[in-house]
Amino acid sequence: MTRLTILAATTAAAALLSTQAQAAGYYLQEQSVKGAGRAYSGEVADKGAASLWWNPAAIAGPGEDGTKAPEAYVGLHAVFVDAKVSDDGSTITYPGGTTLPVRGEPRAFNPIQSGVAPNFAISMPVGDRFAVGLSVAAPFNFTTEYRRNSWARYDALTSRLTTADFQLTGAMEVTDWLDVGLGLNAQYADAKLQTAYPNLSPLLADGVSQLSGDGWDFGWTLGAQAKLGSAVTVGASYRSKMEHDLDGRVLVAGLVGPLAPVNREVEGAANFSTPWIATLGARWQATDKLTLNAQVQRIGWSEFEAIEVSFANGGGETLYQGYEDVTSGGVGLDYAVNPDLTLRAGVQFDPTPTPDGDRTARVPDGDRWLYGVGATANVPWGMKLDAALAYIAFDESEIHHDTVFYGGTAAATTTRLRGDVEGAGYVMSLGLRKTF
Repeated sequence: MTRLTILAATTAAAALLSTQAQAAGYYLQEQSVKGAGRAYSGEVADKGAASLWWNPAAIAGPGEDGTKAPEAYVGLHAVFVDAKVSDDGSTITYPGGTTLPVRGEPRAFNPIQSGVAPNFAISMPVGDRFAVGLSVAAPFNFTTEYRRNSWARYDALTSRLTTADFQLTGAMEVTDWLDVGLGLNAQYADAKLQTAYPNLSPLLADGVSQLSGDGWDFGWTLGAQAKLGSAVTVGASYRSKMEHDLDGRVLVAGLVGPLAPVNREVEGAANFSTPWIATLGARWQATDKLTLNAQVQRIGWSEFEAIEVSFANGGGETLYQGYEDVTSGGVGLDYAVNPDLTLRAGVQFDPTPTPDGDRTARVPDGDRWLYGVGATANVPWGMKLDAALAYIAFDESEIHHDTVFYGGTAAATTTRLRGDVEGAGYVMSLGLRKTF
């Protein structure tokens, strides 16, 4: 493999991982419909199979109806993002030092594609003090698309990430006031990416790279819930970081002249870590009808410090990312109108871990406020129907990302992308729960 090919493939593999690592911290909170209605403000202290993602202790002891019985939950979240990404003086510098504005459409509307995040969980008591559960979630799903002539094309054309997380849980009612749980996680990740590659003249059409990779990786989750008297429940959980190894392929095509040797297909691998997540929350039944909720999460994004890229026939590179740990928090309430209807509302602040000095167009990100409302109604066949609506207000942010294509060679070409991002998100959620 030529040096140009190795450098091009390394740049492309870095972009593949950046797809996952810059989607609002790439962590989708939509793991519980009931939780969406109160802006995920009390899930770590709640009971039932729907809270398994947040705390494996949620299935120990009596459920929310005071009984111990098998329970099943299924939820679906439709996510819509209305965004605009605008050029603000992006440039490209060709070999020899000629710097020109990046040509193409100066604005991209709604590059973040709508999507659906499903989740499922089931739990079953075993004897008087134990319970087991299985949950399936899609915590890291994202797709963005830019047009072929977009100003952002040297950073992103198409980006797609799909994950499926399977958690096997065991929980125990240690005492009448303390429950504990342990979850073992297996997570499958599949990613695909397209990025434009510049040829050595602005008069030539761009080349393109297409990447794909997948793999299985493993982690664990530990949690506890404590009942403080008859009105307060406190919950805490810790989800481990997960070291992902993606095996995949890099295809580069459409480069001409001195860059023609780059056009080939290579096998490669990339290693990176997802963050650990520490969660603390409480629920206080203030009256017979009103329950107040609060929750904070410390997310260890600094684990995503670098991407280690290697290739089957030798070579590789360490790519610095520089993500920062963040703390998110929310408050909310549940109000039981009557035995058959409960209403919810909540608000949450969720800061971005992406550094201001190196934010990409691949998944443009910013701090956000989430406002949720929801309800649970008893419906026929002994089921509970959960519904929620959420509005996500994104702070305006700036894209600031430099890429050196074919670095270390005479063909080195540098793009400096500068842009502005504004937008909002909308989430509609529906779920069913049934106790058997």
